[in-house]
Amino acid sequence: MQKILIFIGIALIVLGVLWPWVGKIPLGHLPGDIVIDKPGMKIYFPITTMIVVSLVLSLVLRLFK
Repeated sequence: MQKILIFIGIALIVLGVLWPWVGKIPLGHLPGDIVIDKPGMKIYFPITTMIVVSLVLSLVLRLFK
C-alpha cells in the first residue's frame, strides 16, 4: 500500500511540473464525448475520454504488476 501511495504522489508531482504541456492535450474534447448545450444549461458526458483514460491506466497498472 505504501508503494502505491508513493507512486501516486510522484505521478502527481510529475503531472504538476508538466502541466503547461499536458494542458494542451485535447483529452476532454474527443469525438464521442457528448455535450448538451442549451440556454442556461450545459451538460457534458466525456464517454470517449473516460474509455481512453481507463485503457491507459489499465495498461500502466498491468506493466507494474
